[in-house]
Amino acid sequence: MKRKFASTLLQWKAKKNQERMPLVLGGARQVGKTYILNQFGKENYKNIVYVNFEANLVAASYFEQDISPKRVLQLLEVHFETEIIPGETLVIFDEIQLCERALTSLKYFCEDANQYHVVAAGSLLGVAINREKYSFPVGKVEIQNLFPLDFEEFLWAVEKKQLADEIINSYLNNSPLPEVLHLLALDLYKSYLIVGGMPAVILEYVQNFKISNVPNIQSNILNAYVADMAKYASNSESVKIRAAYNSIPAQLAKENKKFQYKVVQKGGTASLFGVAIDWLTFSGVVLKCHKIEHAYMPPSAYCDLSSFKLYMGDVGLLITKSAIAQQAILSPIESGNTFLGAIAENYVAQALHTNGHTLYYWESDHLAEVDFVIQKEEKIIPVEVKAGSNIRSRSLSVYCSKYSPEYAIRISSKNFGLENKIKSVPLYAVFNC
Repeated sequence: MKRKFASTLLQWKAKKNQERMPLVLGGARQVGKTYILNQFGKENYKNIVYVNFEANLVAASYFEQDISPKRVLQLLEVHFETEIIPGETLVIFDEIQLCERALTSLKYFCEDANQYHVVAAGSLLGVAINREKYSFPVGKVEIQNLFPLDFEEFLWAVEKKQLADEIINSYLNNSPLPEVLHLLALDLYKSYLIVGGMPAVILEYVQNFKISNVPNIQSNILNAYVADMAKYASNSESVKIRAAYNSIPAQLAKENKKFQYKVVQKGGTASLFGVAIDWLTFSGVVLKCHKIEHAYMPPSAYCDLSSFKLYMGDVGLLITKSAIAQQAILSPIESGNTFLGAIAENYVAQALHTNGHTLYYWESDHLAEVDFVIQKEEKIIPVEVKAGSNIRSRSLSVYCSKYSPEYAIRISSKNFGLENKIKSVPLYAVFNC
């Protein structure tokens, strides 16, 4: 499957030695980090030296003492019986969060051996760094994150690249798609909600275009997440992490989607579950969206750290975790199921996060709320999300009246358009935002 991140890897490879630092790739488990790095190596290097610190304990032991690049590379060459050639060999350190000394060694690869091409990946790297106080090589590595496939990549996977290109063109020109393409794109969007963006799930789906096996694969991924909670946290903390994670569908089902500790556990508080939520955020399993009360620049300065929403990192996993019927998603008839709105909101949060936006929502005196607020250069743009074609929104009107943004974005099942400074964006086109 084609990934947009492949271009980032090519740009990294093309840098001059003195400009290229070891690349550290983070992201939630099973988003495809190992696959994309190995594929990148196969397509662009003479050979690969792949070290998995979870599976290869012997190779991990090479980092227990002297971690100078010269010694490490010498031992790896002997271990793998292959020559490591500058610029021709890609060295991959996988699950690097399990080997603190290997993580530290990247500093010396940057300073003393930048002619070698070294990449690292870690599923729970954020958790390890923030919890174990690792000696992270700040300023000596290039940090990137890989996310689930977005809807455009999903279209590529199902061989609808031309449709993706038409969507991009309509977004840029605010021109409606032909109705037949608009309806096709909406149908594919609904399929994406169920399938989500996890590579293993999409791979299964494109083999026969049936969604019957999708929940089984997604359940395996969810179980792997739970296993990580037990493996990489103490017993008492893992219980809290699971409880907070399991509460997300119920949190999103509320009319007020602000995360409430009492939904996790009666009498729950920030002091009780704050560390658990940090774990989920650092692991990439959930997305955190903070409240701002004033839409001024920069939004981070007006952020209320105590008020936030939590979304699942992948909308397909939310569908399986919530156990909502697939028919409710696929039905062409707009139903009154309010959870469909929560699913659409989660999907948009995922798309905005993938595009590099810090997630904020705006609320004013508990009277008006805009689902998302994004920063584009020096502009703050309000984003309203509707699961269907009903686009009435008093909150968006209140926001626009108060702050007079250059334009606002309304996401719904309606076609493209621009009217009264409100840009209409169909749900399937959010990957452009």
